[in-house]
Amino acid sequence: MADKRIRVLLVDDHQVVRRGLRTFLEVQDDIEVVGEASDGIEGVDQAQELTPDVVLMDIKMPGMDGVEALRRLRELDNPARVLIVTSFTEQRTVVPALRAGAAGYVYKDVDPEALAGAIRSVHAGHVLLQSEVAGALLSQDDTHTGHGRGSTLTERERQVLALIADGRSNREIARALVLSEKTVKTHVSNILMKLDLADRTQAALWAVRHGVTG
Repeated sequence: MADKRIRVLLVDDHQVVRRGLRTFLEVQDDIEVVGEASDGIEGVDQAQELTPDVVLMDIKMPGMDGVEALRRLRELDNPARVLIVTSFTEQRTVVPALRAGAAGYVYKDVDPEALAGAIRSVHAGHVLLQSEVAGALLSQDDTHTGHGRGSTLTERERQVLALIADGRSNREIARALVLSEKTVKTHVSNILMKLDLADRTQAALWAVRHGVTG
């Protein structure tokens, strides 16, 4: 049904790239392209107006780039999951986007089916991090920052956090711990508040850095 489809917003300054993405995604039964934007400013405006589930965001764009657009969406508490689509492979380009709140990234030459899979994955609550980029994120963080806050977590919250670090969605966590999704969402919110973190990506990295694993 249409109301079950994943609503996607395309943000890229190259029209040819947007057209190619739209052409492929529109043949997916469970994905709907609800809009396009050619730069970060327009992307933020469209994300606020169209309320997409997932935003495919380029990094390098004129005016407001993808990283700044991500930061702006976070400031606005926009719930869309952002998947970076980039032609840049350097960690120094991708890492700032992940630190700004992206749920993961894929390269522009990604196989179309893999792209659709990535959209479904981040929509389900997963964090897509390749091991070398996760390592770069960890190495840039102070390993002692926030360590004391971990003592404020309940045993159940630590269990939830370990599953977040394992890449599980709220639904999967609920099944694993025999909880309702609503209860899991409450635990996730409490974890982010107690650890002073902004999103699941940061929570997953915190868990790895401090040894909170399943």
